[in-house]
Amino acid sequence: MRKKVSIIGAGNVGASTAQLIAQAGFADVVLFDIAEGIPQGKALDIAEACPLWSSTASVKGTNSYADTRDSDIVVIAAGFPRKPNMSRDDLLHANADVVKAASNAIAKTSPDAIVIVVTNPMDVMAQLAWKTTEFSCRRVMGMGGILDASRLRAFLAWELNVSPEDIEAIVLGGHGDQMVPLPRVTTVKGVPITELMGKKTIESLIQRTRNGGAEIVSLLKSGSAYYAPAAAVSQMVKSILFDEKRMLPCAAYLNGEYGIKDVYVGVPVILGKEGVEKVIEIKLTKEEKTQFKESCASVRKLIKKLSI
Repeated sequence: MRKKVSIIGAGNVGASTAQLIAQAGFADVVLFDIAEGIPQGKALDIAEACPLWSSTASVKGTNSYADTRDSDIVVIAAGFPRKPNMSRDDLLHANADVVKAASNAIAKTSPDAIVIVVTNPMDVMAQLAWKTTEFSCRRVMGMGGILDASRLRAFLAWELNVSPEDIEAIVLGGHGDQMVPLPRVTTVKGVPITELMGKKTIESLIQRTRNGGAEIVSLLKSGSAYYAPAAAVSQMVKSILFDEKRMLPCAAYLNGEYGIKDVYVGVPVILGKEGVEKVIEIKLTKEEKTQFKESCASVRKLIKKLSI
């Protein structure tokens, strides 16, 4: 049987994710939203494009969680987007209610699903989804590190005038202003960027990466990024459905890795059919360890605010 991916939230991120999965044709898609007509209309539009993409994927829009039953993967993209001068953390309480409701529904309708959380603040929402569903921590994860790494890859490619395809980057920590990109293991065809550009240039690109989401929000005036986040989710979905075992930076539950316990935060993981199959521990320098611990502490602070 064809795999089934349900996407909770038919806003820009959810709809763009549905499009990418349907276009690739590697799963049937259910697009859920509480707003009547929105998921149905967007799903119909995507379904009508499938013949042009030579895709046989089924795409359905719905306002009922019953239609998401027995999903292999559920993506939580519902919630309130950022506005100018807002941080991801400003969305904490409003989006916690949305994620909790979605997680309760998922636990009932798709008890064997793998859950990918996109809703901001993403690391905290992943922890909330895990606690609410009571799923194995291997089956609940957050999207963030892939997006942050992709932004850094784009900025580096422009600066160095090279193909972004040749750039590999890893970003650790929370999906926010205290994310921790690792320049010494960020490479162009295996060559560390520290050998290709100066420290000041690297720092400026890292800072732009940290502010990547805010930069887009300020330009759009209303709403936030969705093309790149959807592409990041699609990559995760593909790695899981096809058991590709890609090593990708995602928000995963740490239980002693990196000396951190009981918190969801961005780290490199192996993504396969079981979900997070392994957390990859990179040896960090003293400075990197300090930055990573500070980033984890900022995530913990938000977790405590929600009393998760």
